[in-house]
Amino acid sequence: MKVEVTSEVLNQMVSKFKFEGTVKGAEPTGNGHINDTYLVTMEDGTRYILQRINHHIFKQPIELMENIEKVCNHVRAKIEATGGDVSREVLTLIPTVENKTYVQDEVGYYWRAYAFITDSVSYDVVPSNEIFYNCAKTFGTFQKLLTDFDASSLYETIPYFHNTKNRFKNFMAAYEKDALGRSEFVKDEIQFVLDHKADTERLLDLYEAGKLPLRVTHNDTKINNVMVDETTHEGICVIDLDTVMPGLAAYDFGDCIRTGATSGEEDERDLSLIRFMPDRFEAFTKGFLEAVGDSFDKEEIYSLLVGSKVMTLECGMRFLTDYLEGDHYFKIHRENHNLDRARTQFKLVQDMEAQWEQLENIIKKFM
Repeated sequence: MKVEVTSEVLNQMVSKFKFEGTVKGAEPTGNGHINDTYLVTMEDGTRYILQRINHHIFKQPIELMENIEKVCNHVRAKIEATGGDVSREVLTLIPTVENKTYVQDEVGYYWRAYAFITDSVSYDVVPSNEIFYNCAKTFGTFQKLLTDFDASSLYETIPYFHNTKNRFKNFMAAYEKDALGRSEFVKDEIQFVLDHKADTERLLDLYEAGKLPLRVTHNDTKINNVMVDETTHEGICVIDLDTVMPGLAAYDFGDCIRTGATSGEEDERDLSLIRFMPDRFEAFTKGFLEAVGDSFDKEEIYSLLVGSKVMTLECGMRFLTDYLEGDHYFKIHRENHNLDRARTQFKLVQDMEAQWEQLENIIKKFM
């Protein structure tokens, strides 16, 4: 059970980090659903981000912090070598007074702190193709900078997170158990997943056949995990690295396409408002592959298109699984909320399939 953060605990945690100057105050910030985030402001106006890690979701916070430290150090060294701005282009962990990357409070929660990236914004919804393209370049650059990093040296912070074969197995278990008797109301949605079983195997089959490399992947590539310059609208830095772990590039590419190349909200009830947007797909593909450069072969480039469909299917399958199990994982705010979410994802999959030839022509431009 999540414990609320008191002002006393917050002040204690602020004192545990090497913030420069005198602390003026700390207040909640952001709209994340997992961790608790605070903006720490100093008397001279300098700002920092302080976060309490939700160890109920991330059950190995020490290993998680080791992942983040390793990846940030690697990226920082690359940026420094090319004369980039390490104060903006990579997350900077603030050490504790004991020179660690985290501190544990009396209740058992782990805390960390970052330097605040100034003159930047993030977007929950894609405002334009231009900004989607710029965010794609930032995700692509992140991937490029980590091409020579040994992905197998990272811990899996959430085991089997994008393992679609395992997600399908979990779906089947929920369907067959039907604990709440809901399956009779969602026969079409269940059949949709069953009809797409082969798609849940495509990426992992390619990887297991040695056709796709294991890479360092972010695994939660929503557009709001890129900080964007307020003035130039260029992408600056990839943030929220809790799920950085070994994976396939198609996971990151596909998840951002799933959330960014849609015309409607993830929980939209009117499916006529949900369309997959090929112009968004092209803008993101262009930016991502321009940044990645020659790091990917043709097989891996094509897998990005496959990943767009598979990650969308996976997410819909997870929503439907949670609905069948009684809505215990994703937060719901109304009856059938997870079912509505599943239906939007399946509608996007159908739209992708209807436009597949066009999408293939787009991806082939970059092969």
